[in-house]
Amino acid sequence: MKTRHVLAALVALALASPAAGFGRFGDSAEKLLNFGKRAADASAEITTEDEIELGRGIAAQLLGARPLVRNQALQTYVNRVGLWLALQTERPDLPWRFGVMDSTDVNAFALPGGTVLITQGLYDRLADEAELAAVLAHEISHVVERHQVNAIKKEMGKDFANELAGEAVARSDNEVVRRFGDRAFGVGIELFARGLDKNDEYQADAHGMVIAARGGYNPYALVSVLHTLDGAAPDDAGVALMFSTHPNPVTRIDYLDKVIGDRLEAYADVEAPGRMVR
Repeated sequence: MKTRHVLAALVALALASPAAGFGRFGDSAEKLLNFGKRAADASAEITTEDEIELGRGIAAQLLGARPLVRNQALQTYVNRVGLWLALQTERPDLPWRFGVMDSTDVNAFALPGGTVLITQGLYDRLADEAELAAVLAHEISHVVERHQVNAIKKEMGKDFANELAGEAVARSDNEVVRRFGDRAFGVGIELFARGLDKNDEYQADAHGMVIAARGGYNPYALVSVLHTLDGAAPDDAGVALMFSTHPNPVTRIDYLDKVIGDRLEAYADVEAPGRMVR
């Protein structure tokens, strides 16, 4: 992926057959590669279109407070890497969007329907494109597994179903956002500050490694990112948000060692990607 021409060819291939590059992993990694394929059925109560609209509404509120960095080259680059990874998943047809937020905090998060955001603070601490891919793949996994939608539903309980049914007429006006009511969006904003369930984070770590490997990146780059975060100074205010919304990096590394181990080691020896856009 060092040139636009190579990337264009790879994207065209993925669009023609999203699973085209999976065979090279061999039978030994088949279970890992199929991880999460049932995700599309995890939230049958709402449609994909509803999920997309819900995510866009939350994104609009978040970006209203913390806009994207004004660097078109940077945004294009992150979208290019993110889109390639998203094409390797079970939900390649979502309107995936990636962005770098103007914030010194160290964090990244995903919203329902395919919006993935990473802060400038985290981006600046990444060593190379493989580490960027690791972070984006983790967040992409949350979307594929519908972790955010399920968390919103769980938080709202019966209110979610009631609002969904009570505002169904909004479909005829093409105002799907109204179906969810203010509380659904509020809960979505709260997830940004509070974080997802730790088991969702562990699952996204493992699944993200698989997605990164599918895209031709070193799957163990995520471990490097976690080591970097773990090595942050105790008084480093930038990582405070990450630590408050994600499990401890050491715990995450231990989990990956148990569930992944060296099973993707054969795919770690890949050509180093190009330089990141700064």
